[in-house]
Amino acid sequence: MTPADSLGSTAVVAPALAIDSPGPHLFLPPRLKLKPDSYPGLQEHWPEMMTSESRVCFSDSGRIGNGFPAYLLESWCQDNYMKPRLFDLSSTWLLPASPEEVWAVIADTDMSWPQWWPHCTFAAPLERTEAASAGQDEILKATTAHLNFKAFLGYTLTITIHPTKVLAPGEIKFDAGGHLQGTGRVTLVPQEQGKTTRMDIEWRVRPTQRWMNVLTPIAAPAFKAAHALMMRQGEKGLEQALPNKRIRKPA
Repeated sequence: MTPADSLGSTAVVAPALAIDSPGPHLFLPPRLKLKPDSYPGLQEHWPEMMTSESRVCFSDSGRIGNGFPAYLLESWCQDNYMKPRLFDLSSTWLLPASPEEVWAVIADTDMSWPQWWPHCTFAAPLERTEAASAGQDEILKATTAHLNFKAFLGYTLTITIHPTKVLAPGEIKFDAGGHLQGTGRVTLVPQEQGKTTRMDIEWRVRPTQRWMNVLTPIAAPAFKAAHALMMRQGEKGLEQALPNKRIRKPA
């Protein structure tokens, strides 16, 4: 395969590859697909990245073959963009229920998002310190949830959610940790005289995983697309949960 062939195909990056080349080794999750000709900066560096010792291929078939070595891609990204990028991500969900009804589900003190959010699971039991009172807001602020979110690209993000401000039935602010570190905010705005709800979700986070920071310069659009799909799945799951309140408490 030649560089010209590679530029027009989809990259399939294999996980935990043994690279017989000098320099740091870059191990990536399976099934992560990129299209190099879609990202500025990569094409102009293509000749210096090509080598016969490559263990990363650009091939529609997904076979491991000639391409560019992971250590050169990592080196280039480190030199240009290695600082973790701040992602400002926002989503708006339109829900067929009042803010009070939506709040009862999303602000459940057991933080049962995995019960209605597809591809979201608990990564560990809830952590709970002593709450300042028995009120819902104080219990939530004393709680930390560890959640796994599986993206369609094949990777899983483990994120901790710790509410820091709770104003029923309209706002939750939280700290995020784990694979994404930063803050988030959820607000509920009544629509149609309170019969429906607009739910605005904001994330301001930086990736903490090495492979994600290395790939961000060329893969940021793919990461954003994965986030958008994940949020859309959450919206659909919540829509289905609202009418019958089909929320089960975690064991």
